[in-house]
Amino acid sequence: MNPTVRLVTVDADYAGQRIDNFLMRELKGVPKSRIYNLLRRGEVRLNKSRVKPDQKLAFGDVVRVPPVRVAVREGVVVPGGLDSSLRSAILYEDDGLIIINKPSGLAVHGGSGISLGLIEALRQMYPDQRSLELVHRLDRDTSGCVMVAKKRSVLKQLHELLKARKGVDKRYLALVAGKWPVRKQQVNAPLQKNVLNSGERMVRVELDGKKSLTEFTLIKRVAGASLIEAKPITGRTHQIRVHCQYAGYPILGDDKYGDDGANAHFKQLGLKRLFLHAHSLSFTLDGRRVDVKAPLPSELEKILDSAGSEL
Repeated sequence: MNPTVRLVTVDADYAGQRIDNFLMRELKGVPKSRIYNLLRRGEVRLNKSRVKPDQKLAFGDVVRVPPVRVAVREGVVVPGGLDSSLRSAILYEDDGLIIINKPSGLAVHGGSGISLGLIEALRQMYPDQRSLELVHRLDRDTSGCVMVAKKRSVLKQLHELLKARKGVDKRYLALVAGKWPVRKQQVNAPLQKNVLNSGERMVRVELDGKKSLTEFTLIKRVAGASLIEAKPITGRTHQIRVHCQYAGYPILGDDKYGDDGANAHFKQLGLKRLFLHAHSLSFTLDGRRVDVKAPLPSELEKILDSAGSEL
């Protein structure tokens, strides 16, 4: 036997996981297409038999992981500045979970020309944590609370809580154009993903889309805009951004769903990013209550000050 072939026994933490996802963890850095090629060619074996990518693993299964040389890409080392800023951005940590205050402009994962995202950076920063996985996602331009599981069991529990809709209370702060009405407390509008010819992903309100619900609370008004709190009940792509646009009060700094005129005005006041921030998370995990808040970034606080009181 080739000495670099590994036989990995599936422990209870990974029971129920698809083998393609299991291999992506075992063969970090190997392209997804290469992993599917290994499965097709029968180089990966489950209990000595060929296996399909969607096969779910059971406790005690033995997976033959073939030797694969991983090309080390240059320029994918975590810069020292990012390393220190991410360490200082940790809001909560225990044996199974990290909650981090993600900065705007950092993607949660690599891909589409991005070599280093939050999860890749954390995996390099914590090489002993072999099971780090994103629990959920934030848009690249959105800042705030992101959960990263250290254990497969914690990942599964949190996914169940997120599916339950009311299991995880997520709240966002957004500055929107115009005077958000006090009585506007929810937007219930189905959302459909669309891909444009350019490859850019857009989301639109469409009758045959997926049910989507966001609850809103007006916090205060400033000149030309309103600071609101958004609580997504469902978790669709770009949900808060599209629901604000649909309501007629697009989020400022949004170059995809925003208002050009309002964006230009607030750009003059110094707004250089999407004014959307995931500011709190609350849930119960293993009998423990977790309540985490990420303060509004200073550059967004300055915009509120610059805008001044409502006229």
